[in-house]
Amino acid sequence: MASQTFETLAYAVEDGIATITLNRPDKLNAFNTQMMKDMIAAFDVTDADDAVKVVIVTGAGRGFCAGADLSGGAQTFDYDARGGEDKEARTREGVQRDGGGLLTLRIYDSLKPVIAAVNGPAVGVGVTMQLPMDIRMASTEARFGLVFARRGLNPEAASSWFLPKLVGVQTALEWCYTGRIFSAQEALEKGLVRSLHAPDDLLPAARKLAREIADNTAPVSIAVTRQLIWRMAGASHPMEAHRADSRGIQKRGAMADAREGVMSFLEKRPPAFTDKVSTDVPDIWEQWSAPTFK
Repeated sequence: MASQTFETLAYAVEDGIATITLNRPDKLNAFNTQMMKDMIAAFDVTDADDAVKVVIVTGAGRGFCAGADLSGGAQTFDYDARGGEDKEARTREGVQRDGGGLLTLRIYDSLKPVIAAVNGPAVGVGVTMQLPMDIRMASTEARFGLVFARRGLNPEAASSWFLPKLVGVQTALEWCYTGRIFSAQEALEKGLVRSLHAPDDLLPAARKLAREIADNTAPVSIAVTRQLIWRMAGASHPMEAHRADSRGIQKRGAMADAREGVMSFLEKRPPAFTDKVSTDVPDIWEQWSAPTFK
């Protein structure tokens, strides 16, 4: 696909790995409406591009994301007072949809695996945007903070759904109740991040993991797997998973990738998967539809 340009992001694809870099380093990559729009658009691009096998998200400069851009002062979070051209588009039944939530719901729907490479401070939405990403790796210099209660707010970006699933209810509540900044080591110990790395080693480590996925697995299988794991996180009974994965095995088992996966193993050679995410992801969700905002 043609090179993509975004106002608040740097975007690059190399050997099947797309890197989305939050690119407002003078503001510690603070999140604003334009960044929300750019990130949503970037995930539309990665989903549509069959050359992309894995997505890495990181930050430019010394920060990952310092949270919401507070340049609006006291009215930063008073959307009615601020108005603006996006107000009407984001309003449903008198409620303005949270921009962080619009982004995390888009990442939740990603057809490609997403790795966060947290290179520095991540506060507020800088943390909550990571939660629907699949794997979080952090620099030893990273810091985290769910500071909403200290700003007179509540957690956003659907984090009350994502966060307890990653770290448990007790830790989620402690971090949100105190609003304190905590270390990368604590994030590792509580399960928020997978691993810690020296600053210069973080992106190489993220790329190594991305390379393992891109080189060895079928992209359509990854897309189906991602849907299964995330959607089943809220399922009421394992029968829901059984229905979906049974349909998946039946449909994928008859496709070219399954034949190639078996034969490449038997012939002791690297697989050459040909099914495409853009055209070949099977529908395994009987009568499933995403809830609407109302």
